[in-house]
Parts: sequence; structure tokens; C-alpha cells
Amino acid sequence: METLFRAYNRRLEDTKTDYLRYLYNSIDWSERLIGIKGAKGVGKTTMLLQHIKITFPNRTEAFYVSLDNIWFSSHTLYELVEYLHSHGVTHLFLDEVHKYQNWVREVKNIYDDYPKLHIIFTGSSLLEIDHAEGDLSRRLRIYMLQGLSFREYLDITGCAHLPVLPLEEILSNHMQLASSITSEVKVIPYFEKYLRTGHYPFFLETGSEESYYERLQQVVSTVIENDIPAVENIEYETIQKAKRLLMILAQSVPFTPNIANLCSLLATTRNQLIHLLSLLERAALIRQLHADNKGLKALGKPDKILFNNTNLMHALCTSADAGTVRESFFSAMMSHKHTIKYSKQGDLQVDGRYIFEVGGKGKGFGQIADLPESFIVADNIEIGFGNKIPLWIFGLSY
Repeated sequence: METLFRAYNRRLEDTKTDYLRYLYNSIDWSERLIGIKGAKGVGKTTMLLQHIKITFPNRTEAFYVSLDNIWFSSHTLYELVEYLHSHGVTHLFLDEVHKYQNWVREVKNIYDDYPKLHIIFTGSSLLEIDHAEGDLSRRLRIYMLQGLSFREYLDITGCAHLPVLPLEEILSNHMQLASSITSEVKVIPYFEKYLRTGHYPFFLETGSEESYYERLQQVVSTVIENDIPAVENIEYETIQKAKRLLMILAQSVPFTPNIANLCSLLATTRNQLIHLLSLLERAALIRQLHADNKGLKALGKPDKILFNNTNLMHALCTSADAGTVRESFFSAMMSHKHTIKYSKQGDLQVDGRYIFEVGGKGKGFGQIADLPESFIVADNIEIGFGNKIPLWIFGLSY
């Protein structure tokens, strides 16, 4: 038990509270049961520790523990809670719940048996909690933490403190907004750096681009080898196929999947391939784009596959295609609050309404000239004109 307390205090002392992620103030921390999901490395643990440090001057009222701690190899979470409750702990912060077997049932029992205890946990973006798992979902308020937006990157690096810009405001007023921002800060160099190494907060801890990519590659390996098996009951062979599929995609993006060819390359069935793609997407490694189809067809093979974010592309791809980097960034920023679909006219459809063609600064309106509510999203420009909007400004959407 002492080792858990020492680890808790050590982690808390090392936690800084000078910058809080976009999600922090959106969470209703008064709820009795809160879950925070997200990709590995986006800052879930830091958020828990920040909340403890900010909210509990008497830190003995709160307790943080990671459920992958070796202590749990011979003890149970329920056993820990009995001890903490008897010593005055009112708020329990559980990290990496997906690493603890049968965590749903045990958390549900703790919630019911200790009605004054608040439980806040973090888990993999892979988690899917439904009524079949101990009926936890009706008690739970769950949030999703995304990677850093370009706006947050500018803020956390001290380059600029900018407001969140909703999509409608960008579309209607981008010229004035971009003009005001670029008169104070030259955004393009920062934007180019963000595309390479700005999505995960741990860039602050790495000394070079190379070390950042090494750490990101380690994150990817951990997700596939540890996090996916912790959530899904899959065999070693399936894990190896998932890794191979990701590398095939890394060599091929932008990727319009040929299911038969992929099945042949992986020596697998169509159903298993679709399942592997779904796992990689839930793990926040790739993004599947479907056309605006209804019914079962929309649940089949994707029309296009992108990486979840541009940093993954640069870390895994031998040569990151510029066009795909742009589409990946735009999709990553928009998917936080909006529905993104593949578009046969233009590149992407947002909220079933807007059509976006994404390209370089010389991109024209040829493909979308006759479409209502259509826009060019152009890279390498500071300020747009009319329905031509700079790509970087969409990074201020959260």
C-alpha cells in the first residue's frame, strides 16, 4: 500500500497546472462517476493529477492510482477502496482502467456500495461501455479527450493565446479573423511545425523531432500490443495482422482500400479485415471515411482511409504525402465537433451540408464550382478570400 501512496505523491509533485486542456472546464467534476477516454499520450493522466492539485488543498481527501500498477497483481481494487474510504478519501482517480480485468463490474460495485465516493477514471479510446457490462453506462458521464489542436499548440508554447472559433464563424468571417491573427503572429511556420510534432503534449518532453517520433512509435506499439488485447479478446496472430495492416496503410496513404487485395496480403477474411480497421480507428490510429450512404452499406468498407493525425503520418510514413497531410489535419480538427464523410465531389463533407476541397495555395474551384455551400481549404496561405479559406484557421476550432 505504501508504494501506491509514494507513487501518488511523486506524480502529484511533478504535475504542473499552468496549462489546462480544452476539456478541463467542460467536465462536470461534481458527478459521482466520470470517465475520460482518449488516445494514448493525449494527456488524460495529467488532467486527473491537475484536478487533484487544483481542487484538493488537503490531498488526503483524494487518491490517484494507475490500475496497471504491479500492486494489483495480488490485490483488488475493492480492497484498496475499503482502505481509502476508512481513511477519509472522498474522490478516487483511476488511471488506465482497461488494464484491470473485470474493471466494469468492480467499479459498478464500488459505486453502489460507497454512495458518497466520487470515482473519476481514464481509459483507452477503444473502450465501449454498454448496458451488457454491469449496467455501468446509465451511471456514467463520459468524455473524450482529443490530441492538441493547433490553437492549443500555439497557447501551450506561448506563441499566441487565441479564442476557439466555431465552424460557422470561420466560414462567414475567416478573412477578418485571419487578418487580425496574422497581424500579431506569423502562423505558417508554427503550423508547419505543429503538423510534424504538435499533436501530442509529450512534444514538450522530447528534445528533437527524432526523439518525438521514436516516442510516438513506441506509443503505437503499446496501443497495438497491449491496449487492444486489454479491451478485445484477440489472439497474437490478430495483433500481428493489425501491425502489418497499419504499415501497409503507412506506405499507401491516401488509401482507397481494395478489400480483396488487403485480405490477400494479410491472409485474412473480409470480416476480420473490417474488424481490424475498426480496431485501428477506435485506437485513434486511423480514420475511416465513408460516403453519405445509409444502412448497411455505410458499415462496410471505407471509401478512404487517413491517419488519425498528421504526426502519426510523419512518424510512420517513409514520405508523408502533402495532400493527405492536409486532409488528415482538416479531418482531425473537424471531427471533434462535426460529422466528417467522404465526398465524391470535393474531398470531404461536413455535417451532411458543407463540401470542402482541400489543397495547396493554388487550388481552384473547378471540382466544386456549381455546388452550394462549398469551400476551398488552402494550405500555405495566411489569409483567404471569399470561399477560399486558409487551412490553419480550422485548427482553432477547439
